[in-house]
Amino acid sequence: MDLSLPLLVVLLLLLAFVAITAVRAVRIVPQASALIVERLGRYSRTLEAGLHVLIPFFDRVRSRVDLREQVVSFPPQPVITSDNLVVSIDTVIYFQPTDPRAATYEIANYIQGIEQLTVTTLRNVIGSLDLEQTLTSRDQINGQLRGVLDEATGRWGIRVNRVELKAIDPPASVQDSMEQQMRAERSRRAAILNAEGQKQSQILTAEGEKQSQVLRAEGAAQAAILRAQGEARAIVQVFDAIHRGGPDPALLAYQYLQVLPQIAQGASNKVWVVPAELTEALRGVGSALGQDGARGGSADGAARPPSREQVPHDLDDAFRETRLQDPAEALASARAEAAGATQEAERSTTDARGAGGAAPLGGAPADGGG
Repeated sequence: MDLSLPLLVVLLLLLAFVAITAVRAVRIVPQASALIVERLGRYSRTLEAGLHVLIPFFDRVRSRVDLREQVVSFPPQPVITSDNLVVSIDTVIYFQPTDPRAATYEIANYIQGIEQLTVTTLRNVIGSLDLEQTLTSRDQINGQLRGVLDEATGRWGIRVNRVELKAIDPPASVQDSMEQQMRAERSRRAAILNAEGQKQSQILTAEGEKQSQVLRAEGAAQAAILRAQGEARAIVQVFDAIHRGGPDPALLAYQYLQVLPQIAQGASNKVWVVPAELTEALRGVGSALGQDGARGGSADGAARPPSREQVPHDLDDAFRETRLQDPAEALASARAEAAGATQEAERSTTDARGAGGAAPLGGAPADGGG
């Protein structure tokens, strides 16, 4: 009974040892990971994803390497440009381990190595650029950084996929100057746009005024033509009516006397000037009412106006031919006549100049004869 208890304890310890050994001997590696195994202190092999068995107490897992692409953001670094300005630049590195053995044995901490290499390379690249080039050449800087980092980290088993400049912060004084320059540039563009708008507005206004003046001038010309045609036709009609009616001097004198009171009307007429023709009109009236009434003649022997039968046929023809012309046709005809007169004047001037230039000096004949 006393011997069974120690044997039970030894058996339990043996079972625990076997279990621990089995657990340490069997390793399951997850996907996108790699285990570095050392045997008796030396590199043995790299375990990839899957189930693996190790020799207990001989094989030991040195490190576990993540094979996925990793993103590391480094704190802002002060960098001096070629024009002696200090800018603060934040960088972001995208890298991926491709050789777990090299990433474990070639460098102690590859993330720290990438950070320091990025800082030194960034200072070298930015040192050859001024501030304006630094702010406008991000793609160029990213390409140069990636090329240098990928070449340097290749022996560490690291592949640099991308390098991005997250932020470029110039000094506060430079930022104020840039903002003032930007505001001045925007003000200049706004002034230019405003001037262009005013220019276009003035041009359109002038064009509108020009067209309106042309239209008003054409309307006035057409109205003048119509008025002239109407007055001409009215004169022809009045003249024809007078000659058709055959008025005598007595009637004309009577009409003259009726018009005189109308001449005297008006609030501003203070003095009434009697025309010299008044006595002639009165004499005509007296002669018509007296001794010359039977003869049908005037006192001074003047002939009576012609009767309807004595009106010339040319007047009738003129009245029949008088018609209102289309304003557009009249305006076009007037313009054609003005253009023809202008050309005729220019032609006369040219002929006169040619004749004057062809004559010899002093008026002598060209052949020297005479």
